[in-house]
Amino acid sequence: MQGLVTKSTGSWYQVQDAEGKRFDCRIKGKFRMKGLTTTNPIAVGDRVDFEIEPEQQTGVIHKLHDRKNYIIRKSINLSKQAQIIAANLDLALLVVTLASPRTSLGFIDRFLVTAEAYGIPAGIVFNKLDLFSEEGLEILAEYRAIYENIGYQCYETSAIKKTGIKEVSEVLKDKTTLFSGHSGVGKSTLLNSIFPGMETRTGEISDWSDKGKHTTTFAEMFELPFGGFLIDTPGIRELGVIDIEKQELSHFFPEMRELLNQCRFYNCRHINEPGCAVLAALQEGVIEQSRYESYLSIYHGNDTRA
Repeated sequence: MQGLVTKSTGSWYQVQDAEGKRFDCRIKGKFRMKGLTTTNPIAVGDRVDFEIEPEQQTGVIHKLHDRKNYIIRKSINLSKQAQIIAANLDLALLVVTLASPRTSLGFIDRFLVTAEAYGIPAGIVFNKLDLFSEEGLEILAEYRAIYENIGYQCYETSAIKKTGIKEVSEVLKDKTTLFSGHSGVGKSTLLNSIFPGMETRTGEISDWSDKGKHTTTFAEMFELPFGGFLIDTPGIRELGVIDIEKQELSHFFPEMRELLNQCRFYNCRHINEPGCAVLAALQEGVIEQSRYESYLSIYHGNDTRA
């Protein structure tokens, strides 16, 4: 039978068949022996072939269909390996907050670069709008302008006041969408507002770390009542960019990509080369300083946290 992977707990996978029935499945033993460099050879969103074991209600996955795309990150404490967060996506939305906990511009940029590299349209959801002071709203407007000016869709939401819920719901319709972000950004509460039947758990911000308690322990796909699928993932503390060559990195910054054929040297690194169109645009304010700093951070392989 062919099915869609809707949940991953590490060793078991939930697979939905064409009729909507779900089965708990394992991976066939030989499947693990193909030299895959990811910690999870199967991800939520994958299309697979599976068969039900005789006299049991569980199944065995024996074939993975080609993916149209996937989003990936370095595994925590396993820098040489990677974790596929989800596969076969139409959209990836990053839920962010400016405080409690703060989502840094660097983290946002790493997420967007990863989505660009794997061919996934991405957007940003600025959540907890009800907590913003006047100064906070001004900063939000600045952040939003940075990303909208380079082509990313941005949304402002408050699950408490139901602000922006309808707008985000319309974006999700008939798509397979990844919802991601730090723990504590209100992602689960936001998802419950969009789709009350999801019943995802919510937790309070952890006082000692301000990073939030992990209330989602595995990736899971939900079928939306108005059409489409939504993949909820565990809160991400860090996001290491992987499998992107240094000479390719600028291709995944849209504002740099437009200028690449204008640099004097075809192999320009956009760091200190003469005749660099990217550095000229930076000086003129066409490229935001924060975005360029993120480029340098990723280029030099600096810290992946927040």
